[in-house]
Amino acid sequence: MLITVKVFPNSKKASVLKKSERRFEVRVKEKAENNLANKAVRQALAFYLKISISSVHLARGGNQPNKIFEIKGKEG
Repeated sequence: MLITVKVFPNSKKASVLKKSERRFEVRVKEKAENNLANKAVRQALAFYLKISISSVHLARGGNQPNKIFEIKGKEG
């Protein structure tokens, strides 16, 4: 399953907000440097969806605020 994620790095509070079935907003405390924010987003999504972090893969948008993640093992 592919999901669209708008990322807000360097936020004061970390959170995951589900906007629709396949659209999320994720706020992380980490800065958008050295892939730190992307790693934090993967962890946040895995925790929110109650799956392992290895099931969450960044498909597109590594350097952009709008990203597409592939969630393995979760359909629909």
